[in-house]
Amino acid sequence: MYRVRLKNFEGPLDLLLFFIKRDELDIYDIPISYITNQFLEYINLMEELDLDVASEFILMASMLMSIKARMMLPQEESDEELDEHDPRYELVQRLLEYKRYKEMAEKMESIEEEARKKHFRGNPEADQVEKQASGEALKNVTMFDLMSAFKKVLADIKKQKSVHHVEKIEYTIEEQTEYILHQLQERGRTAFRTLCFELQNRTKIVVTFLAILEMLKERQINLYIENDDPTDFFLDLKPVDEIISAT
Repeated sequence: MYRVRLKNFEGPLDLLLFFIKRDELDIYDIPISYITNQFLEYINLMEELDLDVASEFILMASMLMSIKARMMLPQEESDEELDEHDPRYELVQRLLEYKRYKEMAEKMESIEEEARKKHFRGNPEADQVEKQASGEALKNVTMFDLMSAFKKVLADIKKQKSVHHVEKIEYTIEEQTEYILHQLQERGRTAFRTLCFELQNRTKIVVTFLAILEMLKERQINLYIENDDPTDFFLDLKPVDEIISAT
């Protein structure tokens, strides 16, 4: 299996906020049993992709299971929605504090982006590409959005017949990166689901997904969204002006 290390991806608090936003949950009244099951499911998916599961994810999983166990014990009735006696109290406070820092970081990043547009670094010639991306790139996409899309694709692909011998993996991330670049140069913007359905091979889809993660890390492509569903996204080559501004 191929190991990919993406240090800039989100941590366990980002994953919890992702669930809260995706399922429109009340951060002050978190359904701890549901959120714990979702968290463990995503850890299993990360392990299936052979992504490094950092120790803080394991620690958070332990914390969620501990809270889940305490929630099953008899609780004193309280007029307040959430007080210090609630097993979820510490978790909610951490989430609220992290959410504030995250929002401030996004605001500062936006200010930096605006300043970068006003002050250019040199004037290099534009790279020549067959087709350039158009439209507005998908904003604030997370690793967990991508993993949700990956889960949907695997659920739609019929399971291969079981075999009783070891098969050598014939696909590499480098080969699938070239495949994705070729498809985008020929077609322009292409749906992630379309690429996967054309492959029709579970192993090849996994390697292709890992190639997409690497290409995002190297800022080779942009993601685009339609119908306000982050799990149904499109890929396209990064525009030349974005490549220049990032250098």
